[in-house]
Amino acid sequence: MILESERAAVCAYARRMVGDGLVVGTSGNVSVRAGNLVAVTPTGVAYSAMTPADIAVVDLGGEVIDGELRPTSELPMHLSVYWDVRDPDQEPVTAVVHTHAPHATAVSTLVRELPPIHYMIAAVGPSVRVARYATYGTPELASAVLEALDGRRGCLMANHGTLTYGDGLEAAYHRAQQLEWACRVWLLAQGAGRPSLLPPPEIANVVDRLRGYGQG
Repeated sequence: MILESERAAVCAYARRMVGDGLVVGTSGNVSVRAGNLVAVTPTGVAYSAMTPADIAVVDLGGEVIDGELRPTSELPMHLSVYWDVRDPDQEPVTAVVHTHAPHATAVSTLVRELPPIHYMIAAVGPSVRVARYATYGTPELASAVLEALDGRRGCLMANHGTLTYGDGLEAAYHRAQQLEWACRVWLLAQGAGRPSLLPPPEIANVVDRLRGYGQG
């Protein structure tokens, strides 16, 4: 079976999305790129029952190379990220995570950009844009997401959910978690009063500091 480790990782992170409350049912999707091939979750399969053999492998044109199940309907969106997105720090773009996280989805219905409620918004970029609404699985949605991702590592999707990417599934998934957490904080603060927000220069400062964060 080709891309065996990548398919196993896609399964593991898809199940993790359910456990972490980022999706329900069969919503959301996960993919990993290895060279010119992409391992991606199939459409309409319960994550709890999914096995690595169920993960579709496609080329960058969307043709199925291996696997019996049809890939997610959001495949055009995933492929557009691999084709067109350039990471702000020139890191490889090798994983995409799309969630229907509840707090982030709620925020996507209220604003056009997530306000700078916390410095960890910088894990995504200097701001978090909301991609304009388009029907799921369409080229129009893929185009809207690409616009929102310009200079960013993630975005909200209006009335839909989130998309984050990274060099590897751990990085992409971590950004999805941070984005959902920041949206929850903003909703809590907004519900209690008028939250104070960080100024854009501070977010830009943290973006720069995060480039050297961790053990490297």
